[in-house]
Amino acid sequence: MQFDMSSDQEFFRETTARFLSDRVPVAELRRLSEGGAGYDDDYWRQGAELGWTSLLVDEAHGGGSISGDGLADLALVAFEVGRHAAPGPLVSANVVASALGSAGGDAHAEVLAGLLDGSALATWASTERRPHDRLGDVALTVRADGDELVLDGVKRPVESADRAGHLLVTGRTGDGLTQVLVPTDAPGVSVRPLRGVDLTRRFAEVRFDAVRVPASAAVGEVGGAAEQVERQLQLALVLACCESVGALQSGFDMTVEYASDRYSFGRPLSSYQALKHRFADMKTWLEASHAITDAAVAAVSARSPQAAELASVAKAYVGDRGDELLHECVQLHGGIGVTFEHDIHLFLRRQTLNRTLHGTPAEHRQRVATFVERGATHEEDAA
Repeated sequence: MQFDMSSDQEFFRETTARFLSDRVPVAELRRLSEGGAGYDDDYWRQGAELGWTSLLVDEAHGGGSISGDGLADLALVAFEVGRHAAPGPLVSANVVASALGSAGGDAHAEVLAGLLDGSALATWASTERRPHDRLGDVALTVRADGDELVLDGVKRPVESADRAGHLLVTGRTGDGLTQVLVPTDAPGVSVRPLRGVDLTRRFAEVRFDAVRVPASAAVGEVGGAAEQVERQLQLALVLACCESVGALQSGFDMTVEYASDRYSFGRPLSSYQALKHRFADMKTWLEASHAITDAAVAAVSARSPQAAELASVAKAYVGDRGDELLHECVQLHGGIGVTFEHDIHLFLRRQTLNRTLHGTPAEHRQRVATFVERGATHEEDAA
């Protein structure tokens, strides 16, 4: 990330980078890829102790930020997580922590406390399987039955659902949206692991068959959570973009170093004009990805009227250009770049996964077009 950092933020970023370099070097990522968990509990607990899960929660509920801008601070963590292709449900856990912290009250205080200290995990169950996999499409139902809420439907993909103690489930109640905090061991909840492209991140399909929870499990107003869900989507989008930009930065740096060290016909690869043009394009895409992501983080943090539009612009741009950049990196490495033994694919996998989560670039371009059309209509009405 390229926004101006305070000395405290720079120290926080460097501390996170050192921790990730020590705890999850490439050799450890490859070891973790062979197991079912994807990351160790102690690793996640230590990350929480560094503040990874508390930056979007105010001090009254046990959280706190480094600079006074918790999202900007968390963006630095997400960037480093992407730069190291590190494991852990950073985005999803923080979305849930933010939602529970904003809800207030004591109904979910225990779950929030576990999230903040890393002793427990809760994850966001928002997206669904086909034919309800479009951005914003919610088919899972939440209905009131006396003093209980009943959930029916399927969510996928849900990150780290197999090791989470609770799920923040987004469902539909009539024409509105409802969010419910559901224990994963509740009767009627079943979790089926899925296979993914990222080596250390784990996802699952979660089925809810007439799952009953107390009405107090609702997070926010029953049937009135649309604004809350939109806020969570914006947070997820900008944090995923931060992760992706970190992966792009590592892939680009790795490729520049390789092209400078690798000689062909007595000259380094980086000296050939045809490759210089390709590197210039890649550098342009990388800097633009930094810039639009920084702008989106600032807008979402400030709750700007343009926050939703900028978050979607960032997701669409980083999703498309990021893929192109990292595929170029693979090609410029030649044959070694397409082997499993080379590390470049770790960053391509992270980018490929993030590109598909929370809406595809095409869906976000459509969302941006809707915002633009809506703005033009308002201008016409004002005229």
